Amino acid sequence: MFNLMKTAILMAAITALFMAIGSMLGGQTGMLIALVVALGMNFFSYWFSDKLVLKMYNAQEVDERSAPQFYRMVKELAERAQLPMPRVYLIQEDAPNAFATGRNPEHAAVAATTGIIRVLSERELRGVMAHELAHVKHRDILISTVSATMAGAISMLANFAMFFSPRDSEGRPANPIVGLLVAILAPIAASLIQMAISRAREFEADRGGAEISGDPHALASALDKIHRYAQGIPLETTERHPETAQMMIMNPLSGGGLRGLFSTHPPTEERIARLQAMAGPR
Repeated sequence: MFNLMKTAILMAAITALFMAIGSMLGGQTGMLIALVVALGMNFFSYWFSDKLVLKMYNAQEVDERSAPQFYRMVKELAERAQLPMPRVYLIQEDAPNAFATGRNPEHAAVAATTGIIRVLSERELRGVMAHELAHVKHRDILISTVSATMAGAISMLANFAMFFSPRDSEGRPANPIVGLLVAILAPIAASLIQMAISRAREFEADRGGAEISGDPHALASALDKIHRYAQGIPLETTERHPETAQMMIMNPLSGGGLRGLFSTHPPTEERIARLQAMAGPR
C-alpha cells in the first residue's frame, strides 16, 4: 500500500511539473495541453512502462526450452518466495547486471544480462535473482519502473521547452530565461525523481533476497564480483538512458560527479557488510 501511495504522489508531482512548465511557456492553453500530456504519460507509465524498459534493453524472453537452467532457477526461487512465476528475460550485454520490472507480482518480469550469467557462479546468480524477486515481493517494482519512464519524460520536456518555446516577431525566444531555467532545472528534477527511490529499497531487497535464497554469503559475493566487473564494462543502454540505472542491482553508470551524488544505490561495501552480518560467521 505504501508503494502504491508513493507511485500516486510521484505521478501527481509530474503532472504538476508538466502543468507549471506548460503555463510558463503557453499560458492557460499551454497548461491545459501539458495536463493532457501528463495524464497520457501517467496512463502509459502505469500500464506499459515495463514493456518500454524491456524493449529499450532489447531483452529477449526465454523459457524452459531456450534457457532451461536459468529459467528453472527463477522458478524454484519464485516458489520459495511464494510468488507467481514472473516472465524471464535475457539481455545480450557483457556488463553484469539484472533488474525486475512490472506493475505487480502478477505482472512481473525479471531480466539478467548474459554477462552476469557468465561471471557469477550458480550460487551467486541464485542470490542475485532472489534479490530481484524480493523487489517483486515487496511490490516496489512499479515505483521503480514508473520513475525511470517519468525521468525520461522530464528530459524530453526540457528539450521541448528549449526548441518550441514561444517566439517574438523576429523569431527570437519570447522568454529565453524560462527556457534556460527549464533546461537547468529539468535534469535536476529527473535526478530528484530517481532519489525518490529510497536507498533503503536496495537494503530491503538484499535482506529479502538472502532470505529467499537462504544464502546471504552468496549474494554478498555476487555484489562484490559485480561491483568489480561492472567498473570496467559499461552497460551501453544505461549510459544512453541513465534514468533506468536505479532499476539495476548495481549502478552501472560510469563516472562520478552528480551521478554519484544522486545515486539511488547504497555503497556496495555497506551492502556486503550487512549481508555478512545477517549470515553470521561461516
